[in-house]
Amino acid sequence: MNPTPLEAPLYDALRRFADEQPLRMHMPGHKGIGLPVPELKGYAAIDFTELDRTGDLYQPDGLIEGAEQLWADYWGSEHCLFLTGGSTQGIHTALNLASRPGETVLMDRTSHRSLHTAMALLDLRPLWLDRPWLEEGGVYGPVSPQTVAAILETQPDCKTVCITSPTYYGVCSDVKAIAAVCHAYGAKLVVDAAHGAHLPLFYSQNPYGDADLTVISTHKTLPAPGQTALLFANGYSMDDLRRSSLLFATSSPSYPMMAALDRLRTWLAAGGEERCFLVGGAVLQLREKYPCLREENCVLDPMRLTLLVEDGAAVNLELEALGVYPEMHDARHVVFILTGADGEEQLERLDASLTALGLAYQDPYQPPRLLPPPPVTVCTPRAAVFGKTELLPLRDAEGRIAAEQIAPYPPGVPVVAPGERITKMHLAYLTEIGYNSFNEDICVVEDGSSPRP
Repeated sequence: MNPTPLEAPLYDALRRFADEQPLRMHMPGHKGIGLPVPELKGYAAIDFTELDRTGDLYQPDGLIEGAEQLWADYWGSEHCLFLTGGSTQGIHTALNLASRPGETVLMDRTSHRSLHTAMALLDLRPLWLDRPWLEEGGVYGPVSPQTVAAILETQPDCKTVCITSPTYYGVCSDVKAIAAVCHAYGAKLVVDAAHGAHLPLFYSQNPYGDADLTVISTHKTLPAPGQTALLFANGYSMDDLRRSSLLFATSSPSYPMMAALDRLRTWLAAGGEERCFLVGGAVLQLREKYPCLREENCVLDPMRLTLLVEDGAAVNLELEALGVYPEMHDARHVVFILTGADGEEQLERLDASLTALGLAYQDPYQPPRLLPPPPVTVCTPRAAVFGKTELLPLRDAEGRIAAEQIAPYPPGVPVVAPGERITKMHLAYLTEIGYNSFNEDICVVEDGSSPRP
């Protein structure tokens, strides 16, 4: 009997099995009796290992695969894979499926560090995809389908495109149009939608529906435990997804995390969607009241609030003094993630705190453009990361080839990526944005070594 959308087959099966109080002569070591942290006692009850009664994430299985298929149907894709290693696991899995060692990937420069790590692990060569700079907001704008088409026209061997939508600041690209361009040129589209798990709720059609591989972090914008994520796929089999994922994932995935993914879908279907809509409406009101990145600047994530202020660090400190902790801040922005877990009390508290700072009805601050030109690529990411390296303080790294990302986190977007040369301009930019790691050692290509181009 097939489960209905409001059923959670994996969670329900684990709960029934736990209620039988079986004698657990298997992992994990707490045996379902309890953990030394009282708050996690209930967590232990459904924390099993791979058994006939619990299924196996990496084998064709009616229980877990059935729960994954319900997510695929809900999302509107062919297949879905549960991820317990966050979107990083999903990004590595997706790029491994979409490309082969030595190939070129047309890649969004604003990508998260996990994509740059994948370049080194998979021996891929990045071809950077530029975004327009939005002067009014001081952020990169959406990826242009026309830009993607122009590059693929001149790079016929590039068969993988990877973009980020939405960005950390909430900027959304037209994924459907970009997917059409990619497919016209015989390329696969991989979308890092880590911050977009909730976005399909706000559209009549899923904006990611035409992408070949889409990775979402349920834990970022939906009520789900840390590290839970999903990989959606079109044109690949479940066996493809499982085999690729096993290269990067633990062989002991967390059953409570998978059960939480199963129950999250039923939460959405049973009222969670409406809660997200209500919060989205509140965000629109907050944008009108406070100096924010707004829809007239570009298409935005409806549940993200990005303040445009003269001193992001100072505003962040003032908010923390009031007990309000934003997701991130930089020199000119403060970013808040709102979700369906936020209720009237949380929204009122945020509104009152921003008013207390005197931000109501201020004009958005227009940040000056401080960005240096992109670094020069000297060698492949893999050659830099896995070649001969040495450590030295970042302040002394001018002229050296980076062997790791120099990526203020959040948002985790590298200013300099592995294989690129660090210049005085990039060091000055890091100082301007408040990056405070100049006394920390970073990894660079060993002086005098000759990494592969």
